[in-house]
Amino acid sequence: MEQQEYATGAARTAGGTSDGCTGGAGRGTTAAVVVVRGSGPGPLVALGPSVAPGTGADAPQDAAPVRDSGSPSVAGLSPDPGLLRLARWFAEAEPGTADDLCAASLGLYPARHFGAPAGPAGGPASAAPAAVDPPAAEVSWWHGPTAHIPAPLRAREPRPAGGLRRARRDAAALPVVLSGAKPGKPGRHRKPERSRGAGTVPQDRSAATTAAERRIAARLLVAHPLVTASGPHADGFPLIRRHRDWLAERFDTLLGYRLAVGPWHARLHKAGLGPGATRRLEHPATGAPFTPGCYAQLALALALLVDAPEQLPLDGLLAAMDAVRPGPGPAARPADRSELAMAFAVLADWQVLTDLPAAALADPAAAGPTVLTVDRELARAVPVGPPALADDATDLIRRAAEAEPGTAVRRRLAETPAVLAADLPEDQRAWLRDHGRTGPAALADFLGLEAEQRAEGVALLDPAEELTDLALPGADTAAQAALLLVERLVEEVRPLPGETAGTDVPVPDALIDGVLGDIADEYGLPAGWRRDYLADRTALRRDALDLLHRMGLITPAPRGTRPPGWLLRAPAARYAPAPDLLPAPGTGRHSRPDPDLTIPAPSAPRAGQPV
Repeated sequence: MEQQEYATGAARTAGGTSDGCTGGAGRGTTAAVVVVRGSGPGPLVALGPSVAPGTGADAPQDAAPVRDSGSPSVAGLSPDPGLLRLARWFAEAEPGTADDLCAASLGLYPARHFGAPAGPAGGPASAAPAAVDPPAAEVSWWHGPTAHIPAPLRAREPRPAGGLRRARRDAAALPVVLSGAKPGKPGRHRKPERSRGAGTVPQDRSAATTAAERRIAARLLVAHPLVTASGPHADGFPLIRRHRDWLAERFDTLLGYRLAVGPWHARLHKAGLGPGATRRLEHPATGAPFTPGCYAQLALALALLVDAPEQLPLDGLLAAMDAVRPGPGPAARPADRSELAMAFAVLADWQVLTDLPAAALADPAAAGPTVLTVDRELARAVPVGPPALADDATDLIRRAAEAEPGTAVRRRLAETPAVLAADLPEDQRAWLRDHGRTGPAALADFLGLEAEQRAEGVALLDPAEELTDLALPGADTAAQAALLLVERLVEEVRPLPGETAGTDVPVPDALIDGVLGDIADEYGLPAGWRRDYLADRTALRRDALDLLHRMGLITPAPRGTRPPGWLLRAPAARYAPAPDLLPAPGTGRHSRPDPDLTIPAPSAPRAGQPV
């Protein structure tokens, strides 16, 4: 626990409790955020990793004081210096680094897991989770059981926008729960129970109900780290409050996460995932990804909202954001209207801001006179990273991901599709080697997941397909193209049985273009793919590769590789058909023939030579 507090920069408040289970963020809890400066003469309210404003590394030297915008309710706004510093780091960061910085400083990313379990060796996935032990860890993903689904069977129901779906169980046990099942069918988030023998004593119903409720609450928090009593996941909030002590202990023991549960919200303080985590914020309605400028506007707004009055004029907030914008450099440029709209849309989605009219969400700068309702408790619960302890953005990303080896590996297992030993530092690789079976077991039982162990690493699967922010297979055009692309790439480049199979295999860009062209010609119009994608193959390629990259199935070649390209990762083979020892060469009109296998055409006979 001490190591986790150092990694997140937690600071205990005077008179606060250490269990993090009573009161909201900022009300006597142990938090991991920033120090919020009060607008009046009262004392500072400590919310996490901090030093007193105006002292130490947390004191920004380039932040201008807040100017009075003319409104009495705005004159007292006092920005948080740690969040102003964070805004500057966001504005100066590259897009990928800004995403990693968001995961480290806010920790609001959802878990991401593969869904379909692998079937028997050499066969397709079974419809239900297997009730037998997983294959031996010596089996490689390249040649092991697959979760391949034939193309005609890939249609899936669109996932509801509200998040985790609802299902009805036994009315006497748990009338309504959040799970991944369709209405009228039993939830699938629990592992299948072994059949009881004739002389077995039935399990106590209250114990079964308690276990189910705890698992539902744990899964909800991992999928949505900020849950409110009036938000889209309000049905699960009573379960979190009911089992908050048990949940807080398990999250702390297994993952080093701190759970704070107040009267109206619950916040799971996730740690960062380190560089290259491929986690980003997106517009809640359009799915547009955040840019560094969007993140900077979000941090600026939070810097003022953590100590704002409950009723705040929109134009006053915008004026205060302009006044405290740090500089010089990229952070000092005027706010772009689209970036402001993205930041305000996310704040409204988190319920930090309420009563926003549609015009304010579309273009806050042109919304006209509007009074915002601010929830300071939620605003203070959003940040978790330690900007006061970090030297720069890179240092913050590193500090937020620090943990002892077992905790670090379990975090990766809980949050990412697959953990490959080759990606881990030596101490974490040794832990995974020594605890490959027993280590993930408790975590899998806690979250209702299934372990898939292979020679290259471990993946925790969610057959309910609800504990993930990305779906593969998916119903949209990019997801269908990505699945078809990855299975054909695996067939083309995976090592043959008996060859030394590494974690990654290079994939030439020309092969990606050719295979994707074949796929679009074969499936595009018959499958009703989006016309804009069929007309713009570059956009289809970009979005399909982005999905595969975020799912951990491909990764960019190391910087400096010539020519630049992609590496196909071993877990990608779980979505391909069973290995074929003699695969047929590509026959599509976009396929490139292998020059090493091309048979030269016979030359014309010379004069006098028999034909």
